[in-house]
Amino acid sequence: MSRPRNDTFLRALLKEPTDYTPLWLMRQAGRYLPEYCETRKRAGNFLNLCKSPAMACEVTLQPLARYDLDAAILFSDILTVPDAMGLGLYFAEGEGPKFERPLREEWAINNLTAPDPYEHLGYVMDAVSEIRRALDNSVPLIGFSGSPYTLACYMVEGQGSSDFRHIKGMMYSRPDLLHKILSVTADSVTSYLNAQIDSGAQAVMIFDTWGGSLSAAAYQEFSLAYMQRIVAGLKKEKDGQRIPCIVFTKNGGLWLEKIAAIGCDAVGLDWTIDIGEARRRVGDKVALQGNIDPNVLFGSPEVIAAEARKVLDSYGSGNTGHVFNLGHGISQYTPPENVTTLVETVHAHSRKLRQQA
Repeated sequence: MSRPRNDTFLRALLKEPTDYTPLWLMRQAGRYLPEYCETRKRAGNFLNLCKSPAMACEVTLQPLARYDLDAAILFSDILTVPDAMGLGLYFAEGEGPKFERPLREEWAINNLTAPDPYEHLGYVMDAVSEIRRALDNSVPLIGFSGSPYTLACYMVEGQGSSDFRHIKGMMYSRPDLLHKILSVTADSVTSYLNAQIDSGAQAVMIFDTWGGSLSAAAYQEFSLAYMQRIVAGLKKEKDGQRIPCIVFTKNGGLWLEKIAAIGCDAVGLDWTIDIGEARRRVGDKVALQGNIDPNVLFGSPEVIAAEARKVLDSYGSGNTGHVFNLGHGISQYTPPENVTTLVETVHAHSRKLRQQA
């Protein structure tokens, strides 16, 4: 199978030369788009939307119809994996995701097993296949999962948390139990991402949203080590094409070199680190993805364009190794027209920088 007609995103991840800096946005299919809100209304609720391959395909493609983006990302949720483990995922209106059966008891943790991705998450694989058919080889499709530690935060806390009292309490009082959760979850994520690759994903990303809440030592032991294990177990090729892997730890800039050393192809950056500094620190070991503050998109068109140019200028000369993205997910309150300004600026200014080099 050949690369997509627009393979700029894949080439950037593999540090191959590109004519411009490719761009996609975390949560690019989401509530800031009125068409997404209409589809979600038809679905009835968020989980129905995730579990319908046809609707997941529909919302995955919506931002590509509006914007000249260089990649599509599977529409799903990181919590599909613990849901498949039997923890009883549900979404309380206005309160975010919750689990009916959070992991607090030793017997429940010892009984935890990795789900078969085709048997228990077949709707995700069906969505990947359907999206690939609909894309018709135009741009690449990104598959993804949450990191083991980030998933464990929800699995132990039972919902989002501001202080992570339960999981950190387990970490310091019964680290053996947390390691059991993380080990099973790492196996689950590895098989889940490999199934997405087999179903058609052309790159994969690991979202470590809560790894940055850990101390330096705890991050290496409870988050990074398990992401390294996943990266080592991922399929590196499919149908003769290389499948790049991106690892993103929010607030992980302190540990950039350590993340870059785990074998991934690219490291995602949030907005708290200067991308030029990040590039100097990792050299040519990995590509970099990021990293404008999503709230820049509430500025005027002039400010949005200026801030996008700052990121590109900071990354510096050369035509390899940068995928432009937000430092985290796009806000649901973002005016859709402001995304147009960002996309057009990134493409135009990065082309200009290459002509000047």
